[in-house]
Amino acid sequence: MPWIALRMLTGDRVKYFGLIFGIAFSTLLIGQQATLFVNLMLRAASPVYAVSEADIWVMDPKAQSADATLPLPSNDLARVRGVSGVEWAVPHLREGGSVRTSEGRLERVSVVGVDDSTLIGLPRVLEAGVRRDLFRNDAIMIDTVGFDRLFPDTTATGQELELNDRRALVVGRVDTNPQFTSGVIFFTRYSNALAFVPGTRNRMTFVLVKAQDGLDPRAVARAIERQTGLKARERRDFAWDNISYIARSTGIPFNFGTTVLLGIIVGVAIVGLTFSLFIRDNIKQFGALKAIGVTNGGILKMVLTQSLWIAAVGYALGSALTALFIWGTSGGAQFKGFFLPGEIMVGVAVLVFVMVILTGLFAVRGVLKLEPAEVFR
Repeated sequence: MPWIALRMLTGDRVKYFGLIFGIAFSTLLIGQQATLFVNLMLRAASPVYAVSEADIWVMDPKAQSADATLPLPSNDLARVRGVSGVEWAVPHLREGGSVRTSEGRLERVSVVGVDDSTLIGLPRVLEAGVRRDLFRNDAIMIDTVGFDRLFPDTTATGQELELNDRRALVVGRVDTNPQFTSGVIFFTRYSNALAFVPGTRNRMTFVLVKAQDGLDPRAVARAIERQTGLKARERRDFAWDNISYIARSTGIPFNFGTTVLLGIIVGVAIVGLTFSLFIRDNIKQFGALKAIGVTNGGILKMVLTQSLWIAAVGYALGSALTALFIWGTSGGAQFKGFFLPGEIMVGVAVLVFVMVILTGLFAVRGVLKLEPAEVFR
Protein backbone atom coordinates (compact mmCIF):
# COMPACT_ATOMS: atom_id res chain seq x y z
CA MET A 1 0.00 0.00 0.00
CA PRO A 2 2.73 2.58 0.70
CA TRP A 3 4.15 1.94 -2.78
CA ILE A 4 0.71 2.48 -4.34
CA ALA A 5 0.25 5.67 -2.32
CA LEU A 6 3.56 7.09 -3.53
CA ARG A 7 2.82 6.08 -7.14
CA MET A 8 -0.49 7.95 -6.93
CA LEU A 9 1.28 10.95 -5.40
CA THR A 10 3.98 11.20 -8.05
CA GLY A 11 1.65 10.37 -10.94
CA ASP A 12 0.53 13.98 -11.31
CA ARG A 13 3.87 15.77 -11.50
CA VAL A 14 2.38 19.28 -11.45
CA LYS A 15 0.52 18.80 -8.17
CA TYR A 16 3.39 16.77 -6.71
CA PHE A 17 5.95 19.49 -7.32
CA GLY A 18 3.41 22.10 -6.22
CA LEU A 19 3.15 20.36 -2.84
CA ILE A 20 6.93 20.11 -2.54
CA PHE A 21 7.36 23.78 -3.45
CA GLY A 22 4.74 24.88 -0.92
CA ILE A 23 6.40 22.98 1.92
CA ALA A 24 9.91 24.10 0.91
CA PHE A 25 8.89 27.76 0.66
CA SER A 26 7.08 27.63 4.00
CA THR A 27 10.09 25.95 5.64
CA LEU A 28 12.46 28.56 4.18
CA LEU A 29 10.30 31.48 5.27
CA ILE A 30 9.74 30.21 8.82
CA GLY A 31 13.30 28.97 9.36
CA GLN A 32 14.98 32.05 7.88
CA GLN A 33 12.89 34.56 9.82
CA ALA A 34 13.15 32.64 13.10
CA THR A 35 16.94 32.38 12.65
CA LEU A 36 17.31 36.10 11.96
CA PHE A 37 15.18 36.89 15.01
CA VAL A 38 17.23 34.69 17.34
CA ASN A 39 20.54 36.06 16.08
CA LEU A 40 19.37 39.67 16.36
CA MET A 41 18.27 39.04 19.94
CA LEU A 42 21.64 37.45 20.71
CA ARG A 43 23.31 40.63 19.48
CA ALA A 44 21.64 42.41 22.37
CA ALA A 45 23.66 40.16 24.69
CA SER A 46 26.89 40.56 22.71
CA PRO A 47 28.43 43.14 25.12
CA VAL A 48 28.02 40.66 27.99
CA TYR A 49 29.30 37.57 26.19
CA ALA A 50 32.33 39.53 24.90
CA VAL A 51 33.63 39.80 28.49
CA SER A 52 34.36 36.17 29.25
CA GLU A 53 36.42 36.79 32.41
CA ALA A 54 33.67 38.30 34.57
CA ASP A 55 31.05 36.22 36.41
CA ILE A 56 28.98 39.15 37.67
CA TRP A 57 28.00 42.59 36.37
CA VAL A 58 27.30 45.24 39.02
CA MET A 59 25.35 48.36 38.04
CA ASP A 60 22.93 51.06 39.12
CA PRO A 61 19.74 49.62 40.65
CA LYS A 62 17.65 51.14 37.84
CA ALA A 63 19.76 49.64 35.04
CA GLN A 64 17.92 47.50 32.47
CA SER A 65 20.62 46.60 29.95
CA ALA A 66 24.22 47.29 28.95
CA ASP A 67 23.05 50.41 27.10
CA ALA A 68 20.31 51.53 29.49
CA THR A 69 21.94 52.33 32.80
CA LEU A 70 23.27 55.16 34.96
CA PRO A 71 26.95 55.68 35.84
CA LEU A 72 28.22 54.80 39.31
CA PRO A 73 30.46 56.84 41.63
CA SER A 74 34.06 55.62 41.71
CA ASN A 75 33.90 54.66 45.41
CA ASP A 76 31.39 51.88 44.55
CA LEU A 77 34.33 49.92 43.18
CA ALA A 78 35.92 49.70 46.64
CA ARG A 79 32.58 48.77 48.20
CA VAL A 80 32.15 45.87 45.79
CA ARG A 81 35.72 44.69 46.37
CA GLY A 82 34.98 44.52 50.08
CA VAL A 83 32.15 42.00 49.69
CA SER A 84 32.97 38.48 50.87
CA GLY A 85 33.28 36.03 47.97
CA VAL A 86 34.63 38.57 45.46
CA GLU A 87 37.98 37.47 44.01
CA TRP A 88 38.50 40.66 42.02
CA ALA A 89 36.47 43.62 40.74
CA VAL A 90 37.43 46.08 38.00
CA PRO A 91 35.77 49.17 36.51
CA HIS A 92 34.12 49.05 33.10
CA LEU A 93 32.91 51.96 30.99
CA ARG A 94 30.48 51.99 28.07
CA GLU A 95 29.66 55.33 26.47
CA GLY A 96 28.74 56.70 23.09
CA GLY A 97 30.92 59.08 21.13
CA SER A 98 31.49 60.65 17.73
CA VAL A 99 34.54 60.03 15.59
CA ARG A 100 35.80 62.01 12.64
CA THR A 101 37.53 59.89 10.02
CA SER A 102 40.46 60.97 7.87
CA GLU A 103 37.93 61.75 5.13
CA GLY A 104 36.08 64.13 7.43
CA ARG A 105 33.06 61.84 7.85
CA LEU A 106 31.38 61.58 11.27
CA GLU A 107 30.44 58.21 12.76
CA ARG A 108 28.68 57.33 15.98
CA VAL A 109 30.68 54.80 18.00
CA SER A 110 30.49 52.89 21.25
CA VAL A 111 33.53 53.43 23.48
CA VAL A 112 34.36 50.57 25.84
CA GLY A 113 36.84 51.24 28.64
CA VAL A 114 38.65 48.12 29.88
CA ASP A 115 40.66 47.74 33.07
CA ASP A 116 43.90 49.73 32.96
CA SER A 117 46.21 47.04 34.30
CA THR A 118 44.66 43.68 33.34
CA LEU A 119 42.70 44.75 30.20
CA ILE A 120 39.73 42.76 31.46
CA GLY A 121 36.85 43.63 29.16
CA LEU A 122 38.89 43.37 25.96
CA PRO A 123 37.78 40.42 23.78
CA ARG A 124 40.35 37.64 23.61
CA VAL A 125 40.67 37.28 19.84
CA LEU A 126 42.66 39.93 17.98
CA GLU A 127 42.97 39.98 14.20
CA ALA A 128 45.72 42.61 14.22
CA GLY A 129 47.98 44.00 16.93
CA VAL A 130 48.78 42.61 20.37
CA ARG A 131 47.14 43.34 23.70
CA ARG A 132 50.08 45.30 25.10
CA ASP A 133 49.69 47.83 22.26
CA LEU A 134 46.71 49.20 24.15
CA PHE A 135 49.12 50.66 26.74
CA ARG A 136 50.39 53.17 24.19
CA ASN A 137 49.23 56.80 24.45
CA ASP A 138 45.71 57.41 23.06
CA ALA A 139 45.59 53.81 21.79
CA ILE A 140 42.33 52.20 20.72
CA MET A 141 41.33 48.93 19.11
CA ILE A 142 38.35 48.63 16.77
CA ASP A 143 36.09 45.68 16.09
CA THR A 144 36.59 44.18 12.63
CA VAL A 145 33.20 45.25 11.27
CA GLY A 146 33.70 48.81 12.51
CA PHE A 147 37.26 48.90 11.13
CA ASP A 148 36.04 47.91 7.66
CA ARG A 149 33.39 50.59 7.91
CA LEU A 150 35.83 53.33 8.88
CA PHE A 151 38.74 52.17 6.70
CA PRO A 152 37.27 50.27 3.74
CA ASP A 153 40.45 50.50 1.67
CA THR A 154 43.00 49.07 4.11
CA THR A 155 43.52 46.43 6.78
CA ALA A 156 46.65 48.03 8.25
CA THR A 157 46.61 49.55 11.72
CA GLY A 158 48.36 52.79 12.68
CA GLN A 159 45.55 55.01 11.46
CA GLU A 160 44.66 58.14 13.43
CA LEU A 161 41.16 59.34 14.24
CA GLU A 162 39.61 62.30 15.98
CA LEU A 163 37.39 61.00 18.80
CA ASN A 164 35.40 63.75 20.53
CA ASP A 165 38.09 66.29 19.56
CA ARG A 166 40.93 64.06 20.82
CA ARG A 167 43.52 62.09 18.85
CA ALA A 168 42.98 58.33 18.82
CA LEU A 169 45.59 55.92 17.45
CA VAL A 170 44.30 52.63 16.04
CA VAL A 171 46.65 49.86 17.23
CA GLY A 172 44.61 46.73 16.57
CA ARG A 173 41.49 45.02 15.27
CA VAL A 174 39.30 42.95 17.60
CA ASP A 175 37.28 39.95 16.45
CA THR A 176 33.94 40.28 18.21
CA ASN A 177 30.32 40.12 17.12
CA PRO A 178 28.60 43.44 16.40
CA GLN A 179 26.29 44.90 19.03
CA PHE A 180 22.61 45.59 18.59
CA THR A 181 22.84 49.36 19.09
CA SER A 182 26.21 50.24 17.57
CA GLY A 183 27.98 49.46 14.33
CA VAL A 184 31.46 50.59 15.45
CA ILE A 185 33.06 49.60 18.79
CA PHE A 186 36.20 51.19 20.20
CA PHE A 187 38.16 49.44 22.97
CA THR A 188 40.58 51.44 25.06
CA ARG A 189 41.93 51.52 28.60
CA TYR A 190 39.58 52.88 31.25
CA SER A 191 41.70 55.99 31.93
CA ASN A 192 41.79 56.79 28.21
CA ALA A 193 38.05 56.24 27.90
CA LEU A 194 37.41 58.83 30.64
CA ALA A 195 39.32 61.37 28.55
CA PHE A 196 37.77 60.34 25.24
CA VAL A 197 34.16 60.67 26.47
CA PRO A 198 34.03 63.40 29.12
CA GLY A 199 30.80 63.49 31.05
CA THR A 200 29.28 63.97 34.48
CA ARG A 201 30.85 63.48 37.91
CA ASN A 202 29.95 59.76 37.99
CA ARG A 203 31.64 57.97 35.11
CA MET A 204 31.92 54.24 35.89
CA THR A 205 29.22 52.34 34.01
CA PHE A 206 29.73 48.86 35.51
CA VAL A 207 31.85 46.94 37.95
CA LEU A 208 32.96 43.57 36.58
CA VAL A 209 33.36 40.90 39.26
CA LYS A 210 34.92 37.46 39.44
CA ALA A 211 33.57 35.18 42.17
CA GLN A 212 36.01 33.14 44.22
CA ASP A 213 36.56 29.57 43.09
CA GLY A 214 33.96 27.16 44.39
CA LEU A 215 31.33 29.85 45.06
CA ASP A 216 28.07 30.22 43.17
CA PRO A 217 28.20 33.52 41.23
CA ARG A 218 24.47 34.06 41.83
CA ALA A 219 25.00 33.76 45.58
CA VAL A 220 27.88 36.25 45.41
CA ALA A 221 25.69 38.59 43.35
CA ARG A 222 22.98 38.48 46.04
CA ALA A 223 25.60 39.23 48.68
CA ILE A 224 26.77 42.27 46.68
CA GLU A 225 23.20 43.52 46.44
CA ARG A 226 22.62 43.11 50.19
CA GLN A 227 25.82 44.88 51.22
CA THR A 228 25.99 47.67 48.63
CA GLY A 229 22.41 48.31 47.53
CA LEU A 230 23.55 48.04 43.90
CA LYS A 231 22.13 45.72 41.27
CA ALA A 232 24.30 42.65 40.63
CA ARG A 233 23.53 40.11 37.91
CA GLU A 234 25.21 36.85 37.05
CA ARG A 235 26.61 36.89 33.51
CA ARG A 236 23.97 34.70 31.84
CA ASP A 237 21.15 36.40 33.73
CA PHE A 238 22.37 39.82 32.59
CA ALA A 239 22.61 38.56 29.00
CA TRP A 240 18.94 37.56 29.19
CA ASP A 241 18.13 40.96 30.72
CA ASN A 242 19.59 42.59 27.61
CA ILE A 243 17.60 40.34 25.29
CA SER A 244 14.40 40.94 27.24
CA TYR A 245 14.95 44.70 27.19
CA ILE A 246 15.32 44.80 23.41
CA ALA A 247 12.31 42.52 22.96
CA ARG A 248 10.15 44.81 25.13
CA SER A 249 11.46 48.07 23.71
CA THR A 250 11.24 47.33 19.99
CA GLY A 251 8.76 45.88 17.53
CA ILE A 252 11.15 43.14 16.44
CA PRO A 253 9.28 40.19 18.03
CA PHE A 254 5.96 41.35 16.51
CA ASN A 255 7.44 41.92 13.04
CA PHE A 256 9.27 38.61 12.87
CA GLY A 257 6.34 36.79 14.49
CA THR A 258 4.04 38.18 11.80
CA THR A 259 6.34 36.93 9.05
CA VAL A 260 6.55 33.47 10.62
CA LEU A 261 2.74 33.39 10.90
CA LEU A 262 2.47 34.34 7.23
CA GLY A 263 4.82 31.47 6.40
CA ILE A 264 2.52 29.06 8.23
CA ILE A 265 -0.57 30.48 6.51
CA VAL A 266 1.06 30.27 3.08
CA GLY A 267 2.16 26.70 3.74
CA VAL A 268 -1.28 25.61 4.93
CA ALA A 269 -2.99 27.37 2.00
CA ILE A 270 -0.76 25.91 -0.70
CA VAL A 271 -0.58 22.40 0.75
CA GLY A 272 -4.25 22.30 1.74
CA LEU A 273 -5.50 23.48 -1.64
CA THR A 274 -3.13 21.31 -3.67
CA PHE A 275 -3.80 18.24 -1.51
CA SER A 276 -7.55 18.76 -1.87
CA LEU A 277 -7.21 18.96 -5.66
CA PHE A 278 -5.01 15.84 -5.61
CA ILE A 279 -7.59 13.89 -3.60
CA ARG A 280 -10.44 15.07 -5.84
CA ASP A 281 -8.60 14.10 -9.03
CA ASN A 282 -7.84 10.65 -7.59
CA ILE A 283 -11.27 10.04 -6.08
CA LYS A 284 -11.95 7.17 -8.54
CA GLN A 285 -8.73 5.42 -7.62
CA PHE A 286 -9.53 5.69 -3.92
CA GLY A 287 -13.06 4.45 -4.61
CA ALA A 288 -11.73 1.48 -6.56
CA LEU A 289 -9.42 0.61 -3.70
CA LYS A 290 -12.36 0.71 -1.28
CA ALA A 291 -14.36 -1.47 -3.68
CA ILE A 292 -11.72 -4.20 -3.59
CA GLY A 293 -11.68 -4.22 0.18
CA VAL A 294 -9.36 -1.46 1.37
CA THR A 295 -10.79 -0.05 4.59
CA ASN A 296 -10.93 3.56 5.71
CA GLY A 297 -7.99 2.76 7.96
CA GLY A 298 -6.00 1.67 4.92
CA ILE A 299 -6.95 4.88 3.09
CA LEU A 300 -5.80 6.94 6.09
CA LYS A 301 -2.48 5.07 6.09
CA MET A 302 -2.04 5.86 2.41
CA VAL A 303 -2.74 9.55 2.91
CA LEU A 304 -0.47 9.57 5.96
CA THR A 305 2.30 8.01 3.85
CA GLN A 306 1.82 10.66 1.18
CA SER A 307 1.81 13.43 3.79
CA LEU A 308 4.99 12.22 5.45
CA TRP A 309 6.72 11.88 2.09
CA ILE A 310 5.99 15.40 0.84
CA ALA A 311 6.70 16.81 4.30
CA ALA A 312 10.10 15.09 4.40
CA VAL A 313 11.10 16.08 0.87
CA GLY A 314 9.77 19.64 1.16
CA TYR A 315 11.35 20.15 4.57
CA ALA A 316 14.71 18.80 3.40
CA LEU A 317 14.71 21.20 0.44
CA GLY A 318 13.54 24.15 2.53
CA SER A 319 16.03 23.55 5.34
CA ALA A 320 18.86 23.23 2.80
CA LEU A 321 17.88 26.60 1.31
CA THR A 322 17.74 28.11 4.80
CA ALA A 323 21.20 26.80 5.66
CA LEU A 324 22.50 28.07 2.32
CA PHE A 325 21.06 31.53 3.00
CA ILE A 326 22.62 31.75 6.49
CA TRP A 327 25.96 30.43 5.22
CA GLY A 328 25.98 32.87 2.31
CA THR A 329 25.21 35.92 4.43
CA SER A 330 27.14 35.18 7.65
CA GLY A 331 30.38 36.40 6.10
CA GLY A 332 29.01 39.90 5.52
CA ALA A 333 29.32 42.74 8.00
CA GLN A 334 25.59 43.01 8.66
CA PHE A 335 25.22 39.30 9.46
CA LYS A 336 28.60 38.62 11.06
CA GLY A 337 28.36 35.83 13.61
CA PHE A 338 24.92 34.64 12.49
CA PHE A 339 24.37 30.88 12.72
CA LEU A 340 21.56 28.39 12.23
CA PRO A 341 20.40 27.03 15.62
CA GLY A 342 19.53 23.35 15.52
CA GLU A 343 16.62 23.93 17.91
CA ILE A 344 14.95 26.18 15.35
CA MET A 345 15.14 23.62 12.57
CA VAL A 346 13.80 20.90 14.89
CA GLY A 347 10.89 23.17 15.78
CA VAL A 348 10.27 23.98 12.11
CA ALA A 349 10.33 20.25 11.29
CA VAL A 350 7.68 19.51 13.93
CA LEU A 351 5.57 22.42 12.69
CA VAL A 352 5.84 21.37 9.04
CA PHE A 353 5.02 17.72 9.66
CA VAL A 354 2.03 18.57 11.85
CA MET A 355 0.81 21.10 9.29
CA VAL A 356 1.05 18.66 6.36
CA ILE A 357 -0.52 15.74 8.24
CA LEU A 358 -3.47 17.85 9.40
CA THR A 359 -4.11 19.28 5.93
CA GLY A 360 -3.87 15.77 4.45
CA LEU A 361 -6.39 14.40 6.94
CA PHE A 362 -8.68 17.36 6.26
CA ALA A 363 -8.50 16.78 2.49
CA VAL A 364 -9.27 13.04 2.74
CA ARG A 365 -12.58 13.47 4.54
CA GLY A 366 -14.54 13.11 1.31
CA VAL A 367 -12.87 9.82 0.48
CA LEU A 368 -13.76 8.35 3.88
CA LYS A 369 -17.43 9.11 3.22
CA LEU A 370 -17.31 7.74 -0.32
CA GLU A 371 -19.39 4.68 -1.13
CA PRO A 372 -17.47 2.25 -3.43
CA ALA A 373 -20.53 1.68 -5.65
CA GLU A 374 -20.52 5.36 -6.64
CA VAL A 375 -17.29 4.81 -8.59
CA PHE A 376 -19.01 2.38 -11.03
CA ARG A 377 -22.12 4.41 -11.71
